[in-house]
Parts: sequence; structure tokens; C-alpha cells
Amino acid sequence: MSSPRFTNRREFMAGVSGVAATAALGSRSQSTNRRPNIVLIVADDLGYGDLSCYGQQRFRTPNIDRLGAEGTRFTDFYSGTTVCAPSRCSLMTGLHTGHAYVRGNAFAGSGIPLRPGDKTIPEVLKSAGYRTGIFGKWGLGENDTTGQPNRKGFDEWFGYLNQAHAHFYYTDYLYRNTGKVTIEKVRYSHDLIATAALDFIRNQKDGPFFLYLPFTIPHASLEVPEDSLKEYRGRFPETPYKGDHYTDQPAPNAAFAAMVSRLDRDVGRILRLLQELGHLDNTLVLFTSDNGPHKEGGHDPAFFHSSGPFKGIKRDLYEGGIRVPLLARWPGQIPAGKVSGHPWAMWDMLPTFAELTGARPPAGLDGLSQLPALVGRSCPVHEYFYWEFHEGRFSQAVRSGNWKGVRTNAGQPLELYDLKTDVGEQKNIASQHGDVVKRLEDYLETARTVSEFWGPGSTQKVPA
Repeated sequence: MSSPRFTNRREFMAGVSGVAATAALGSRSQSTNRRPNIVLIVADDLGYGDLSCYGQQRFRTPNIDRLGAEGTRFTDFYSGTTVCAPSRCSLMTGLHTGHAYVRGNAFAGSGIPLRPGDKTIPEVLKSAGYRTGIFGKWGLGENDTTGQPNRKGFDEWFGYLNQAHAHFYYTDYLYRNTGKVTIEKVRYSHDLIATAALDFIRNQKDGPFFLYLPFTIPHASLEVPEDSLKEYRGRFPETPYKGDHYTDQPAPNAAFAAMVSRLDRDVGRILRLLQELGHLDNTLVLFTSDNGPHKEGGHDPAFFHSSGPFKGIKRDLYEGGIRVPLLARWPGQIPAGKVSGHPWAMWDMLPTFAELTGARPPAGLDGLSQLPALVGRSCPVHEYFYWEFHEGRFSQAVRSGNWKGVRTNAGQPLELYDLKTDVGEQKNIASQHGDVVKRLEDYLETARTVSEFWGPGSTQKVPA
């Protein structure tokens, strides 16, 4: 039997009566039935196929794989869109890119920051008594704007504010809360960020916490300390990369593998610390990526099969650009060793966390709580998923059931794929299914509101 489909929170709540948070978590004893800590790890430009538990053959990711072995591996999870800032906006605000305020990357000045009224995951969780921290890359507001992390619900913040600044791992400054911190350029920024995150965990003595870890690895530049690089040096064929923006890298394949391994190492450090402090069994740990794999700084996604079985990479709205890993671990609640094909997306995270913690989510979200899916129960399915993209063109995509529609540019005909039989989107069957094309085109028309910065009807120029 197929799962029911709903388009809004009211229908969702009616549809899961008896499967809501209290029922889903009712198996716990009173002594352990407390709100969990939440650790959300988001890699930067890590492809669906860049983890060994999703098929990577050229290197291993044992600590990240552990999350799936001891929890659930989702095969049909989607990023907010196919590039950084709008994907993270969708994650933080529970809105897909047809309604989110930040729908594209913007680099100059302060970019396009979140507004005071754009409610975020940490703001919602703080209302439920959570301590909140972010360590990594933000991308949704500079230091002097309404989108600065401490103004969007985070008690503690350390890392990069701007995605262009985050291109480089050897920098002379990062931000800690509202101040700029000068660092020695020989210090690897990822290590500083991981250390700050571990310190945050150590300092949580009372009450639940939400830790958001938008790590910068493995986004270009392909830079990594020698203690990680030496494991892979000489193992792969190499085409040296001579940078015009990103850093020169004579061994880009080795550097990429080493960066993902360093990320995996630090996921292991986080899990060990949670175990040492007695937090691990009452912590929901999730691992995902902000979009598909990049082809920058010398990285060759084809060599690593970074997109897995899918077509496309970052900046594509084919599956390879937007379908990303999601691993979820929470002992006693999330089934261990399960593989789930239940489809959901980043904009579902906010209402899911709200449901889990008893917080009240903002009205008008595109997301639906996926708590039942996390704990292995039947869960409502979106009527459709929607994405748009705005670099040099206006492209859109929609998934409804197993039907996937892609319009690569405004005015172009809609491509249609059946993901059940053609997950690689190799055969455009639009000419054979005019009724399906019409339905998906209707979604593309109605799923979005006019944005002042992006797409048809926009009136303001995006900082370039």
C-alpha cells in the first residue's frame, strides 16, 4: 500500500494521529523518555556516491557508515537545491526554493541575508529549551546583518560567514559569535571548527542541545594536511590542477579522498565524545550534504563516481545535483541497519525537529514532519517536491511519486523521467505521457511565489 500524500501540516497531523511523536516514542521508559540532543552534520558538496555505505569504492568512510549500520540509511533524501546558500536556507527555514527568501548564491557585500521574520531551526528549538551551536559555514548573512547566526537563534557560532571566504581552508580569520578571530594561516580551518564543536559538546552540562555542523569539507579548494594526504598519495592517477581561483593541487584525487577521510575521522571523534559523556544513546545524529558533488579545484566527480547512479552534479537539477546521503542514528528509536526509500527533503527538517521536541513550528511551512519515517513507521509523502536554480538561467524541477520533471531553462520543454525504471534520467519520455507533463507543469507554475531577487517577476539585482 502506498503512503498517504499531504500538502500541508494540518492534513499531515490528521493523517498521523496515533503515529505522532508521543506514540512513535512511547516505547521508552519514563526514566529515559526525555528530549534528545540533536547533532546535524552537513558536508559541503559531498556527492551521493562519496560515502562507502552509498557505494564509494576508492576510499572508505567507516565512522560515517556506522551511522547507517546503527541507524537508517535513506536513499531518497533531497537537498534544498543544487548550490550552497539556498539549500541551507531551505534547511534552516522549512521552505523550498519556491518560497524561501534566499533562492540563490550571492557573494558581494553582505549578500542576501535572512530577515528577522525568517524563523529558523535554532529559533524554534530554543523555544523548547535547547542550547544551540553552529560550527562551520553559514552563508545566510554577514556579521552586520539580520542574518548573522547569533541573530537567528544560535547561542554559539564559529566559522565562515560567507561561502566565497569558505573556499579556502588556510585563511587568516574566522568569526566567533559577532567578532572576527585572527588565526595563523598555517592552521587548517576544518580542524579549528571540529575542535570548537567538540568543546561545545563538552560544555553542555544540563538540558538538551542542538549542534549544527555545516562542515566545509570536501568543497574546493582541495587542501588538506599531509597527515591525511599521505595515505592516498600515489594511489590514484592524477592530473595536476593549476588554480586561477582555487589553490594549486598536484594530486587532486588524493587530496579529495584525504579530505573526505578527515571528515570521517572527525565524525568518529564526535561519536566517541558523545559516548564518553553519556550522551550517545539520547542523541539523534544525522549526516547529509548540502547538494551534489562539485567539479572545482581539480576534483573529478566521474573518477570517484561521486554522483552514484545518478545523472548530474552540483548546479544540475537532475538527481545527481540534489539527491544526497542521509544517515540517521538514535538507538532504541531509529531502526538499526534499515535502508529506507521514503522520499523527503531538507525543508522537512524543521517541522520534524519541532515534532520531536514539542516545539511549535512556524505557520506556512512547505516541510512536513518526518518523525514517523525516522522511527521506521508509515509516514505521509509530499504530493510533490519542488526546486529552482538561478545561475545564468532559470531552471526548475519537480518530483511527484516516481515522476520527475526537469526544465533546464525558462521556455524549454519539460523533460520527464520515471525514476522507478530510470533513476539515471537517461530516457526523456515526455512525448509519451502528456497528461503527466501537464500535471507537473502545473506544479511548476503554482509551487513558487515571485521573488524580489530571483526568477520571473524579480525586481532587485542580486549581488554578483
